[in-house]
Amino acid sequence: MLSRAPETPAERSPAETAAPARPPGGGHHGAVTDAADRLARRYPPPRVPRAVVVALVAAGTALGLGWLVWAALAHATPAVTAQVSAFEIVSDTAIKVTMTVQRADPSQAASCRVIAQSTDFQPVAEQEIAVPASTVPLADLHVELTTLRRATSASVSGCRLS
Repeated sequence: MLSRAPETPAERSPAETAAPARPPGGGHHGAVTDAADRLARRYPPPRVPRAVVVALVAAGTALGLGWLVWAALAHATPAVTAQVSAFEIVSDTAIKVTMTVQRADPSQAASCRVIAQSTDFQPVAEQEIAVPASTVPLADLHVELTTLRRATSASVSGCRLS
């Protein structure tokens, strides 16, 4: 006859109800090392070492900041600048403009574009003004523009060395 397995804890012997024996060395049945192995396989080490990534980011940042400083200093002082210091509306078809031109090297000729605008900000006159070479870095030029209709303001849109 076959013996049957005990069904309740009271029917079991003390050896059967005792906790299972720990493996030698007090381990956790390999559960921790298995988890560590699984994590190592799932998340392998990076292909590029952390120190290399930090060095590349630092070099890129230094290069970007260096370019930014260079660009700011190079474009902070253009070779020639101008602004309208005064204007007078002569008639519905004419405006007199006085503009002040400043050059780093006054021995170089320059040219500036002057624009006259109407009340709706539409350009009504536009002219390229030649600024001759001179000995002084700051020069005042007087120009009269012929307009399509009445101008209400004048401005310099830009200057360049000739």
